[in-house]
Amino acid sequence: MTATTLITDIGELTTNLPGAPRATDAALVIEGARIAWIGSAADAPAADTAISVGGAAVLPGWVDAHTHLVFAGDRSAEFEARMAGHPYAASGIAATVRATRGASEAELRANLRRLRGEALRQGTTFLETKTGYGLDVDAEAQAARLAAESADVVTFLGAHVVPDGMDPRAYLDLVTGPMLQAVLPWVRFIDVFCEHGAFDVEQSREVLEAGRRAGLGLRVHGNQLGHGGGVALAVELGAASVDHCNALTSRDIDALAASGTVATVLPACDVSTRQPFAPARALIDAGATVAIASNCNPGSSYTTSLPFCVATAVLQMGMTVEEAVWSATRGGALALGLSDSPDAVGMIAVGGRADLQVLAAPAASHLAYRPGVPLTAAVWRAGELVTAPPRG
Repeated sequence: MTATTLITDIGELTTNLPGAPRATDAALVIEGARIAWIGSAADAPAADTAISVGGAAVLPGWVDAHTHLVFAGDRSAEFEARMAGHPYAASGIAATVRATRGASEAELRANLRRLRGEALRQGTTFLETKTGYGLDVDAEAQAARLAAESADVVTFLGAHVVPDGMDPRAYLDLVTGPMLQAVLPWVRFIDVFCEHGAFDVEQSREVLEAGRRAGLGLRVHGNQLGHGGGVALAVELGAASVDHCNALTSRDIDALAASGTVATVLPACDVSTRQPFAPARALIDAGATVAIASNCNPGSSYTTSLPFCVATAVLQMGMTVEEAVWSATRGGALALGLSDSPDAVGMIAVGGRADLQVLAAPAASHLAYRPGVPLTAAVWRAGELVTAPPRG
């Protein structure tokens, strides 16, 4: 028999089930890795173990749909210079490429596990990460293999930038040929940095179409540093998501709203680079699907904290608490193409995967009401209690 756990005395339960408001005085039952029952605490069935959360808020685990966790090195000097007025540019990626190529596999694995654990302790139960700091065949294959050890979804980002000293045409041939073939056993998506200083629209199209022929889903870094064709390309090709979305025209917003492509906004990156925030309010009002992700990377957003991103989205981007929580949970799942997944990550549903978090607060609004305060009190991932408050 599979063990059951009753979580009861939930002060506020956010399920993300369509049309379901946040419930009060609720309870749920975990059976194995799945949610077996949801309802009123007064009607809760017996279970092998019962845990009272004493009126705390419970919500789905965060789904972080955009990270870059396989890297070595430190770019704090670049960050300090940026805070002193130097603009952010894609060229800083080269420093991380050099450090990553020079690191041992053990060092890369240890850093990846450290960051993954850090995210989990803050409620992130499902996480995507990318390659993109190796930029040669062996280093990208190594990054994909290591990423698959810790991440739920791995994305191939060989088209991050053209490495120093390499011809762009020769590099595109490498990315769409031998490098793509080398990473295929471990990756689900292909991505491209469609931006001035990285890859233009036609180069990006070539990368994405090669990935599609290889059976991969499509994702795009687009419209971060200025108006460009990344969003339009993502929508045209039916990409699962286009990420950053800082510089959007009304046509871009309307195109996203009419498409199945998710606009993934990256609030921590916008803060760290001192760029205008992505227009999340305009996107939501137009009917676009919005996700929130951390973009954890050593250059432009060195944080694993989705609670920080949610608070920033509410306080600075005009999103409601409910919208921000949904975007960092169910929205992230949609950005990873998981809308029809039987695991139902990003929501709490009977039969779905038991990924949830308990806040040391009575309501999800405290995530923005008390910004910067560590509120994650307990986390279940696939039914396993992986972090809990200290006893005593």
